Parts: sequence; C-alpha cells; structure tokens
Amino acid sequence: MLKALIFDLDGTLADTEETHRQAFNAAFIEFGLWWDWSPPQYAQLLAVSGGKERLRHYIEALRVPAVERARLLETVSALHETKTRIYTEMVARGRRPFRPGVLSLLSAAHAAGLRLAIASTTTSANVYALLQANLAPGSGIGFDVISCGDQVEAKKPAPDIYQLTLACLRLPAESCIAFEDSLNGLRAAKAAGLVTVVTPTGWTRDEDFSAANLVLPSLEGLDLKRLDRLLEVAHAAA
Repeated sequence: MLKALIFDLDGTLADTEETHRQAFNAAFIEFGLWWDWSPPQYAQLLAVSGGKERLRHYIEALRVPAVERARLLETVSALHETKTRIYTEMVARGRRPFRPGVLSLLSAAHAAGLRLAIASTTTSANVYALLQANLAPGSGIGFDVISCGDQVEAKKPAPDIYQLTLACLRLPAESCIAFEDSLNGLRAAKAAGLVTVVTPTGWTRDEDFSAANLVLPSLEGLDLKRLDRLLEVAHAAA
C-alpha cells in the first residue's frame, strides 16, 4: 500500500540546473576566477553529484601547477557558499517554478494523507529557498522529511540519502515511490529498493532510464490511482 512519495529536488521538483549553472559562474566572477561553465560543459559536470564535489572534480582536472591546484581546492567551501547565496537569491526572485504537474500531485498526496519527503544531494538552503518560492503559506502542503546531501557520507548514485529518508519516515521501501530526473538519482533510488518514476529534463534526457518503473515527460496528469497500481504491479513482479 502506498504511504509516501519521495522527491528529488533539482530537476525533479523544478528544472533548476540552469539557475545553478548561472550561480556558479557568478560566484567565479566574485572570486576573480577565469572559469565560465557553458551549458554543454555543465551537462557533463552533472555526472558528479553535489556542488562541492563538482567543483573539486573540475579543479582536479585543470592543467595548472600543483601548488595552484592545492590553493584552488582550499577555496571550494567558500566558493560553494557564495554560489549557494547567489542561487537562493535567484530562486527567491521566482526564477524557477515547479515543473508541470508537481504542485497538483503534491496537493493530491497531501489531501489523501500520504507522507511527503525530499531526498536531495543539494544543500538545505537550496531546498528551503525553492519550497518557499513555490509553496503558498496557506497551501497546507508540507514535507515530513527533508534529507540533504550534507547528512550522508556518500551522495547519489549511492543509496545513502534514500536509506536515510526511509529511516526518518519509518517506512519500508515497499510502501514508497521515488521521483527522479537523472541516472544517478535513479540508481540511488533503485539501490534503496524503491519503485521509481523518472521525469527527465533537457539536461538528462539522453541518459539510460531503462531501469525505471515509469518514465514520463512530466508529472502532469499523473494521479494517485496510477501510482498505487504501479507499486502493486512492481512488487507483484518482484
């Protein structure tokens, strides 16, 4: 029986990656760096989960002297904090609304008494900025559990963030459905034993989602009856 819906944040609730890319580039300017991540380059960097991890990966691949690389690696935390500040300011200005169908599905789940959770590799500041910008104060929609990347040792595609979320919900994977947009997210959810619905974005549409239980262009039109049936069929076939 379906008891909870667990959502990834970036790309799933909202197509935020372009805002993240712009925020990274703005942070680079503030730090006097020469970097400028283009959309194709950022699409490749998205294979690395987590902003700080992405920065370290990029710096380690730079053709610079070892001393300079070490210096740059020491700036990662401060650089990421600056990027997060810029990102949350952009989101607060309404730059990234929820994707089609997200709000209606959240509303239906809330009305049906299902529990809602977020399992994301992003920072808590990014999560709350997006929710505050998109959920009206009187909507009544809230998340029972919000798990963020800094709460686990290994980020997606490791299952840690989903295992933490399930533990906080005190629910078995068999009674929950995960929602993702990327291959790393799908792998993490499946490794945690979750039935998974994937809604790719332009950043992830070329990835292999053959392991997903359901792939849709968006959550628009998706109702709880279909999710109940999806869970039932998936576990009957297991």
